[in-house]
Formats: sequence, structure tokens, C-alpha cells
Amino acid sequence: MGNYQTEPMSKVQIAALSHYARKDVQAAMFEFCKGRETVANFNNKYFSKRPDTFDYPSDVLSIARTGATSFHCSEEIWKNPMDIDTNMTPAQYNEIKAGWDLLIDIDSPYLDYGKIALRLLLETLEKHGVKNYGIKFSGSKGFHLIVPFAAFPIEVRGKLTKDHFPEWARYIAKYLFDEIKDPMNSEILGMSSREKLIEVGELTIEKVCPKCQESIDEKIFYKYKCPDIKCKTEIESPIKKKSTMICPSCNAKMERVSERKTDFCKKCKISTVGLEIKKSKMQFKEEQTIKSQEDSVDFVLVASRHLFRAPYSLHEKTAFASIPLRKDEIENFKPSDAEPIKIVKVRDFMPKVEPNEAENLLLHSIEKYYEEAPKEMPRKYEGGSIDVAGLAITDDMFPPIIKKLLKGIPTDGRKRALGLLLSFFTSLEFPQDYIEERIREWNKKNYQPIKEGYIRAQIMWALKNKRLPPNYDKPIYKEFGITSPPEPGMKNPINYTLRKAMRAKGRASRKEWKSNEMTNSGKKFAI
Repeated sequence: MGNYQTEPMSKVQIAALSHYARKDVQAAMFEFCKGRETVANFNNKYFSKRPDTFDYPSDVLSIARTGATSFHCSEEIWKNPMDIDTNMTPAQYNEIKAGWDLLIDIDSPYLDYGKIALRLLLETLEKHGVKNYGIKFSGSKGFHLIVPFAAFPIEVRGKLTKDHFPEWARYIAKYLFDEIKDPMNSEILGMSSREKLIEVGELTIEKVCPKCQESIDEKIFYKYKCPDIKCKTEIESPIKKKSTMICPSCNAKMERVSERKTDFCKKCKISTVGLEIKKSKMQFKEEQTIKSQEDSVDFVLVASRHLFRAPYSLHEKTAFASIPLRKDEIENFKPSDAEPIKIVKVRDFMPKVEPNEAENLLLHSIEKYYEEAPKEMPRKYEGGSIDVAGLAITDDMFPPIIKKLLKGIPTDGRKRALGLLLSFFTSLEFPQDYIEERIREWNKKNYQPIKEGYIRAQIMWALKNKRLPPNYDKPIYKEFGITSPPEPGMKNPINYTLRKAMRAKGRASRKEWKSNEMTNSGKKFAI
């Protein structure tokens, strides 16, 4: 017989069969996943077809024997998950929906930060009357926190709670994050020095305008002084005069004596200098943001038909199990505690709750964010052309690499693709609402969507730090199957689009000129 080389089994594949063969693990997973859409992941290579669900506890092992390494289930609870059809309207989804659980994904690159977020979230829940909740380790570096649907009122203000997913769940998630944000920042700052956090890129500091509360820019102001001893007029201006600045008091030639960086809000047209002159009590405020806590509460997970790792499911990267935890176990918990062989007793992730114990939390969240919600929704891009510096740019003018990326990323490379798309859109000065809409639509097409917090942060950074896409001679294009420019001698994707737009404008101008020539034939005009 010949020698055949097979791909070596990963750690999670080795652990999967023995772990999922346990009857108590099968029973716990089956019980939790009842009424939920449940999908198998085959070692991060592909997922089973949707919709799908468990029929019996033994399905866990049967599917694992076909190569499944983990199982993921929905936040929504359905009357029958197999009735789900992707062509359904929201109203039709509501007809077959029985309810939904509030599932908060506490995600952080540092386990200690995740523990802080989890503890603060539990304190906030308890402050609002929620005493019963479920906690589990995510399998990697985070935690999942669940408040069952039974804890919420059946209806609020005449509206059925079950019909308002994901919007009401997102209100709660946002409300909870806003409640813990400042105390979490303070605790993390207390764990490490400000300088150390800045050095490792964890701490970002930005100033905001006292009027509009939006981030501001720095601007250089130049100080001019009149040399006339009797006059001594001084002026600070953002204009650097190449020629001489004339004194407004005595018409003497002023001297530039110094310069300084000042805070400046483009929107409100106010600066540090202006506030000083007016002796205003307003000041530009400094906001400190710890990068890891920006995404500590994952809003992407709170979405229609979004899946999360089922309790006791394994994690492909670590081979650890997503085990339920008690509140008093969190502080001393180590990821290695979740090794499958260390699981002695299986617990329920779903807690028993008192009716309406989460009503206060839901009402506070709705009252705070209901009026803001329409403003938070991005303006829908309706297609057609985008006018940029007098050039009408349409999708067919995009270079092949951009068209390819916009179809979605089937494997690795989502973040590199995101960087390339953002550099392309921002270099062409596309408006922010357009960029946000296109990127979010693109993200839905990826094999696994990137977290909303990361997307939002990258968009804002790209808008403030505009950079051209890499030239075609860079290796990034080969990663996406592009080995040569779309036209000989073309160096950058931007050139392709601008050339196409200018050609189209030229054709339109010639067409308009010919039309006018026909209309105005035989007439004379005085110039």
C-alpha cells in the first residue's frame, strides 16, 4: 500500500468525540437548545446548513462523529426552528417566534478586563432588580451573560415583548454598557499606569467640543505683535502670513513672535484662543477610552438569527468548553479550568427566574434610548452615483479588487479587506453615511461578521486618517487573488476609478455640447 499523508487532527478534534459522548453533556446541551436554531461548526471550515436543530440528545454525538467540533444556537426561541425561512418578513418571523433571551457577550482580549466588566454588569443587573441570571465562560477570553425571556414582561405599553427583538435587547445592552463604562475605565486605569496603557495602545485620549460633544482637531495659531512701543497690539490667528501682517490699530508691520497648538472644533468654529479671549467658562474636555472596553459588550451578537456558542460546546482555538459558572467562581477562574477532562459535574446555564424581575431594566432602557434610536440608524444608501469633487462615481467604476472584496470574504482576511475598502472610500472623499452603509452591508456577507465595535472604530479612524490604498505591487492584492493591475501601468486602485469617472464626465460633456449645438444652431450670442 502507498503512503498517504493526512492532515493532523487539531486539539479540539481530538477532544470532541470523548467530550460529546458524555450523556450529561448531551442532556445539558439538548435541554438548553430546545426551541433554538442550533448549527454545527466543522473545525471553522464550514457550518451545517440552516435552519437546523437537535431532535434528540444523542444528536450531539451523532453530529460530532461527522466532524463537528462546536455547536452554536440562537438567542431567539422559536415555536419550531425548522419553520424559519430566509424570505420571511419581520412580521412572519414574529408569528413563529416564542420569545428571546438577553444574551450579553463580554468580549475582551484580556481576561482580567472581562472579569471587571462581568462583575460591574452583574452589579448593575442586581441594582435593577434582576437577581437570577446565567454566566458561562465563552471558551476563549470572555464570558456570556444570559437573562431569560421569562424574566421580562409579556408586553410593554401594549406591545408584545417577543416581537421587539433585536431592538429592545439592543437598548438593554447599550444601557448596561453606558452604566459600566466609566467605572470600568477607572478600574482598568487603576490596574496599570496611564503611561503603560498608552504605550501598549490600550489607552486613547481625545478632546471633545464643549458645545457639540464631538471630537475636535488641533490647529496651529500664530501670534503676531506690533513692534510700535505705543501700540503693542497682539493678535493670534490660524493664518500664517507669508507677507506682512498689518496691525489693525496703527497699520504698522507686525512681527510673528510665536506659535502654539490649540484645540479647534470645525463644526462649532470655536477654538481655545477664542474661548480665552471671551473669558468663557467653557473648556475642551479630555475623554479617555480604553480600547479593550470599547467592545467589551458585543452589540453584533444582539441581532436577528445571530448565533452564540452553546453551553458545553468546545472552542476551536483553545479546545476549552464553554462551561457555566457561579458568581463566586469568577474572580479565581482560569481558562484551563474549562478543559473537558476537568468537568466533573454538569450545571444548567439557564437560571430559574421570577416573573417580571427584569421589567425595571427593560423600562429604563426603552425610556433612555427609544427617542435616540432613529438618530442612530445609518442613512440607507439607495444606490446610483456618488458625487465626489464634481465626478459622478458609480459601482461599475470600482476597480476589480474592490468589486471582489464587496462580495464578502469567504475565509481569512476580513480585517485586511476592511482596511483596503476604507482606504479606498475615504481617499475618494465618500460621505460617512455612505461608507457606514456599504461596510455594514459588506460585513453581513463575510463568512463570519466582524464585531460592530471594531467596524465603528475603524471607520472613525479612517475618516480622520485618510490614506491611499496600497499600490498594486504590494503583496496584499495577491492574498485576494489579484496578481496584476486592471490596466497596464496603473499603480493604484484610486487611479482606475478616477480615470473611469473622468472618461464618463467627458462623454457626458460632449453629449451635452452636441445637444446644445443642435438647439442653438443659427443663433448669435454676445459675449
